[in-house]
Parts: sequence; structure tokens; C-alpha cells
Amino acid sequence: MNRLCLALILVLSTSAASAGEEDEMLGFIIDDTISHIGHDFYYSFSERLRATSPMDFNLVVRERPSARWGSLVTVEFQQRLVYRRFLPPNTVELKDEAYAAADWVRGQIVQRKLETLLQDTTDLERDEL
Repeated sequence: MNRLCLALILVLSTSAASAGEEDEMLGFIIDDTISHIGHDFYYSFSERLRATSPMDFNLVVRERPSARWGSLVTVEFQQRLVYRRFLPPNTVELKDEAYAAADWVRGQIVQRKLETLLQDTTDLERDEL
């Protein structure tokens, strides 16, 4: 009986510890675009990402429109820039551009996750690097 209680306490404590580590909600792509071009880019970009990756991360898609240069679209992962591109005001192939951006961003996220796993953190914690 004591072994059963001890095993139950051990299981509950490990599940509580793992739940504390993963409290962050994942799978969000935040739309911070302003213009029609930015919204179209966001919808195509998010459509491609949701169709091709497990979405175990959060992203922010930002846009700074300019009448002269078009729109500067950026994508951030963990508050770091992973994609930046000017979209001209008369973009016809916007869906193809958004799909290519989604594929690029997905590759960059995988690369950054691998880099964090391979970091030597014997002296410092991961957030101090």
C-alpha cells in the first residue's frame, strides 16, 4: 500500500513539474499587418505554415507600409527577426511569395531550435546567453 501511495505521489509530482515548464500556449501567428497587401501576405503565409508544420511555436507578422517602397514585412520568432522583405505595391504573385516565406521561416525555426539544443550552457542558464 505504501509503495502504491509513493508511486502515485511521484507520478503527480513529475506531471506537475512538467506542466509548469510548458505553460506557454503555442501555435499562434499574430497578425500585426496594416494594409491590404499585408493582410493577404499574412493569410497566405499562415495557411502554408499551418498546412506544412506542427505549429509548436509562436510567430508575429509585422508590416510597415510605405507609399513609395511598398510594405516592409517582417516575421519574428522568440522576439528575433527571422524574415524581412519589401513587397512592392503592385505585387501580383503575393501567394507564391508568402509560401516561399513560410518555407524559409520554417527552416529558420528548425535551425534555431537545433542551435539552442546544442548550446553549451554549463556556466550560464539559457536565458542569460
